[in-house]
Amino acid sequence: MTSLFNGTLMSIKIMIVEDEGLFRDMLRVALAERDGLEVVGAVGDGVSAIRMARELKPEVIIMDIELGGDPNGIEAGLAIRENDPDVGIVLLSLHSDKEYLSLVPPEHSGGWSYLLKKSVANLEALTRAVEGAASGFMVLDPALVSSLRPRPKTRLEALTARQQQVLELMAQGYSNPAIAENLHLGVKSVENYINAIYQQLAITQSEPIHPRVKAVLTYLQDSRTR
Repeated sequence: MTSLFNGTLMSIKIMIVEDEGLFRDMLRVALAERDGLEVVGAVGDGVSAIRMARELKPEVIIMDIELGGDPNGIEAGLAIRENDPDVGIVLLSLHSDKEYLSLVPPEHSGGWSYLLKKSVANLEALTRAVEGAASGFMVLDPALVSSLRPRPKTRLEALTARQQQVLELMAQGYSNPAIAENLHLGVKSVENYINAIYQQLAITQSEPIHPRVKAVLTYLQDSRTR
């Protein structure tokens, strides 16, 4: 399998945390259709997830936020990341709410994706969320992205229409070549747009957070629902 971000071959070991048995099985089936995605375990609650993550050492955990008990998916994900900071977390929810990701400390926000349960059937979106989390990036559900617009008088609002298009695709986990294909641009042009976005949003390479993650965080913070 080719990573969307670094072009290297990788097989991703995935653990599923979902309290609804039918949906858990549906996730297994969906993931089995993608080469290089391997489900190594599945549980239905946060306590079991924390324990199993230590045993199985998955690279990505697909975690329902609403697990019907304590800890919830975000709390369990944070606990797992304390033991293994490199594990990626794909949060699942029935609700489109950008505030869920605000519960993750910004300095630990790399490697978290957010996907609506209805989007699991979209294998491309599911794969981008998994690969993005595995690569340490932040990936948002396409429906969430389409529901947002820049807040007035923010740096985000000052972006050009094309820069906003590029940032929206970045937020959905598209690689630079995939952005270029979607917008009918050259890859170098996309790189130039991304550098301009970083400059406009005052994002530097020297920050502890990866610039791509910081750009998505800024996009969330400076956006409101349409």
